[in-house]
Amino acid sequence: MKVDVVLGLQWGDEGKGKIVDVLANSYPVIGRFQGGPNAGHSLHFEGKKFVLHTVPSGVFRKNAINIIGNGVVLDPIIFREECQEIEATGVPVRERILISKKAHLILPTHRIIDAAQEASKGKGKIGSTLKGIGPTYMDKTGRNGLRIGDILADDFADRFATLKNKHKDYLKQYDFSYNAEENEQAWMEAVEYLKTFKIVDGEYEVNKFLNDNKRILAEGAQGSLLDIDFGSYPFVTSSSTTCAGACIGLGVAPGKIGKVYGIFKAYCTRVGSGPFPTELHCETGELLRQKGFEFGATTGRPRRTGWLDLPALKYAIMLNGVTELIMMKADVLDTFETIKVAIGYKVNGVETDHVPFDTYAQVEPIYKEFKGWCKDLTQVTKEIELPYEFMDYVRFIEKELGVPVKIISLGPDRKQTIVRGED
Repeated sequence: MKVDVVLGLQWGDEGKGKIVDVLANSYPVIGRFQGGPNAGHSLHFEGKKFVLHTVPSGVFRKNAINIIGNGVVLDPIIFREECQEIEATGVPVRERILISKKAHLILPTHRIIDAAQEASKGKGKIGSTLKGIGPTYMDKTGRNGLRIGDILADDFADRFATLKNKHKDYLKQYDFSYNAEENEQAWMEAVEYLKTFKIVDGEYEVNKFLNDNKRILAEGAQGSLLDIDFGSYPFVTSSSTTCAGACIGLGVAPGKIGKVYGIFKAYCTRVGSGPFPTELHCETGELLRQKGFEFGATTGRPRRTGWLDLPALKYAIMLNGVTELIMMKADVLDTFETIKVAIGYKVNGVETDHVPFDTYAQVEPIYKEFKGWCKDLTQVTKEIELPYEFMDYVRFIEKELGVPVKIISLGPDRKQTIVRGED
């Protein structure tokens, strides 16, 4: 049995939560492999909306096992709030969630460091969500971090105090006022709540499921263009958001990876700073934002908007070995008479289809225009009912990218989903 991977191909916010929820019906095991509460995976069903930050998106599926992998960083306070909201709907979260001992803990002082670092950058801010994600990964790679398994140790309080004091020493370099003890009691209470879950050796559990012939769906957070190695550095997240991150973040061998579902919006969005070649600073961009409800699920910040960027998609597909594409939010383009797609760039005046190394390079998109379909796609339930102009758009994308668009999402609800070839 293999691990299939679902991940974003743009700068995050592609709609991964909905797709994992849709696909979860076919997978008994769902595993989050990286990121933390900076993620905001939105699910819509039965007239309700849920936003998941740490909990895998299969939690609402009966009989599904949801693993929080070792590549995740977890804030006990946010996790407890999230789980309690889910529990209030009648979902037995403790029966459905396993937590890897090797996942790292976000301390209250990690969030303070995050805020101090971002404030010190002035105009050079990267647009951090200020959830303490980056500083936690810094401690992980610096071999200072605390992990979920540590909360079971008799001397955990001492380990916590040691790291907190290291953080206080680190903060002396910043002109930043804070109270290191402000959320400490609530954090410790949330740690006690964490202890009521099954805390496991995640890598052994995942491989046991594979040996028992159980299908696993690995769920990524953020997007490929925010990867710490391959994204628009330094305007990136702090973890490996590409397919390789699933191996690292769950503890599976590369040869165990099966299908790779690449999710992209029919246009582009980005939150925070960093390059965005097709960004629209005009009424069209604002219309995309309003029609797509493009505001961060975690932060509420307005997202930057622009046309679809094929060179960036090709790059992400190459890095991830994508086998099937999933197009999200095509319905947002319903009223546009003309739709543009970037098919290449001019970088410092030279034409190319490569994403440039230089984050600050002058990039001008080269566009191809399409006639809009001007039809409400949210009411379409079968592939055969999709308008010709829309399918022309889809077929062009498939040809350019060399990967089939298998699933098309036409609205936020799980029912507003067309799996091609099922008519």
